[in-house]
Amino acid sequence: MALFFDQLWYDARLAERGLSRAVLAAVAHMTEVDLALAFKDQRELSWPELTAFAELLGVSPAEAGLRAGVRAPPDPTDARDERIAALEARVADLEARLARLEG
Repeated sequence: MALFFDQLWYDARLAERGLSRAVLAAVAHMTEVDLALAFKDQRELSWPELTAFAELLGVSPAEAGLRAGVRAPPDPTDARDERIAALEARVADLEARLARLEG
């Protein structure tokens, strides 16, 4: 469940764009009832729903998630960078072992 859904922030962003909650629900493929539950912290939002919110409101998905009380999913580049660093360390270790064997 979301920690805190910032209804005022979402309503202000919608008002700035002349949009309603019904439009927000529609772009996220949600019913208005589902959206109302999310606004009351009674329904979790999926990352695709938050991404749709962000696109409509002109903010980053991370900002939309933060304002909905939802933590962003892990950045896949972080995991990739960790795997690359681990592989580089293994290669360096193998090269050092090979150098000892050849030396």
